[in-house]
Amino acid sequence: MEIRPYKPGKSALTGITDVIKLSSNEGALGPSPMAVEAFRGQGDELHRYPDGEATSLREAIGRRYNLDPSRIICGAGSDELFYNLARAYAGPGDEILYSQHGFNIYPIVAHSVGATPVTAPEKNLIFDVDAILDSVNSRTRIVFIANPNNPTGSYISGDELRRLRQGLSEGILLVVDGAYAEYVNRSDYEDGVTLVDGSENTVMTRTFSKIYGLGALRVGWGYCPTKIIDVLNRLRAPFNITAPSQAAAIAAINDTEHVLLSQEHNRHWLSWLSDQVQAHSNSGLKVYPSVGNFILVQFPDFPGRRASDANSFLARRGIIPRETTGYGLPDCLRITIGKEGEVKYLATAISDFVFSWGKSVK
Repeated sequence: MEIRPYKPGKSALTGITDVIKLSSNEGALGPSPMAVEAFRGQGDELHRYPDGEATSLREAIGRRYNLDPSRIICGAGSDELFYNLARAYAGPGDEILYSQHGFNIYPIVAHSVGATPVTAPEKNLIFDVDAILDSVNSRTRIVFIANPNNPTGSYISGDELRRLRQGLSEGILLVVDGAYAEYVNRSDYEDGVTLVDGSENTVMTRTFSKIYGLGALRVGWGYCPTKIIDVLNRLRAPFNITAPSQAAAIAAINDTEHVLLSQEHNRHWLSWLSDQVQAHSNSGLKVYPSVGNFILVQFPDFPGRRASDANSFLARRGIIPRETTGYGLPDCLRITIGKEGEVKYLATAISDFVFSWGKSVK
């Protein structure tokens, strides 16, 4: 009963039929046309059970990322992998550690197995390796890091990630959540593969819900040491990935052109929108640097100008951002990078919100 149910981003507004949903970090360009065709192609086979081991999907992932398919496991979203890792390696009396503004699923996962969720402070909304290591004790069993992090958009370098692993004992499982890894365009970023290869207690997870645009199908995967793969295969539900989902995911990961288009779209409009909002910095708005497909905007703590006021203003324009009070950031809104027209409309709406204060801005 200590679990606070996860609240997804809103997708509807009362009285408004044509909304711009920028609350769930869904891929702006949607799924690959090849993935849609593959999904529809399963229509005549719905009476057949799927491949319980997702063999072809794991092989496709292995080819794309140059990984051993036998060390890949697929789940109903990466969330299922988090739950099963906690079931396997933590329980009552244990602690699961993550950063102050980390993904909201982590405390739910901890409570679900009777473990205690513990947060470590961040520096400027960035994962602090030293703070995490200072928070480790004899009860720590799992450390989660979302890299990049949701909802802040921040990340730590490969050097810092390695320092984190080196500072943890081999008895502590490190889970590197790379849901937004495909969006990152930084030379010092590392996805965690080398850490998995060099440790018996590191797992890297990824998802098809973001850049691949398959959020509705719930497909995630993890790259793990052999012993952890064995444990997870004992715990996962039979037939946990539907046949249409597997087919669509295989097509999506093979459509590299669509992925490149999605990356370029995000790279351009992430920068553009960040600049547009940051232009209002003299009025108290702040955009935190992001390497994901979203930005985190901080609003002034002043009546009529707060994040809650901005949220209401945008809702009247038919725009749905993500409130971040549940992440301990009540003065912020997280805003997904949408299509070109959506991004431009949002930028205009934020400018109108600022101008409504009766102040001149740059």
